[in-house]
Amino acid sequence: MAFHDVRFPDNISRGARGGPERRTQIVELASGAEERNASWANSRRRYDVAYGIRRADDLAAVVAFFEARNGRLYGFRFKDWADFKSCLPSQIPGPADQLIGTGDGSTTQFQLTKRYTSGAQSWTRIIAKPVAGTVTIALNGVPQPSGWSVSPATGLVTFATAPAAGATLTAGFDFDVPVRFDTDTLDITLDLERLGSIPSIPLTEIRP
Repeated sequence: MAFHDVRFPDNISRGARGGPERRTQIVELASGAEERNASWANSRRRYDVAYGIRRADDLAAVVAFFEARNGRLYGFRFKDWADFKSCLPSQIPGPADQLIGTGDGSTTQFQLTKRYTSGAQSWTRIIAKPVAGTVTIALNGVPQPSGWSVSPATGLVTFATAPAAGATLTAGFDFDVPVRFDTDTLDITLDLERLGSIPSIPLTEIRP
């Protein structure tokens, strides 16, 4: 996957609009009943960052970022201010936030994940772009300051020694969303004061 490990400017992403998208096929029967089928097993995030442009300098920064990524060619990191950490928005990430696996005495690598739960239903999201320096790990609830490493490029946690069978592994972290521009054209409009604007700058998530 062609990817540049750089983050879209935070001051512009803060004003972006977007969120998760699902793909569902719905067939209406002659009786008026419905049959529904999920085309995608996992959701995909989409954003529009044009709403975060407030100054001419912001516009220039987006154009430079777009050109450096060759439009849709290269992916990059994006901070989704509505969902960027392993805990609730009002909390600080901690090592007990998310279950990432159970030891079996031989496995040394575990993928960072985040679980979304409502009632009896839940969905687990792969976290492939953790923010460097924010990941914390616990075994059976005990924080582990060493003995492991994490790849900021994949979200894989590697232990120097395989966790014992039955050991509960949890993690806390901040994370970015891997995205790409969903257009090869920036339609820029200059007003009388030469401030400029772009009606839409769509981004789409790159699935792991």
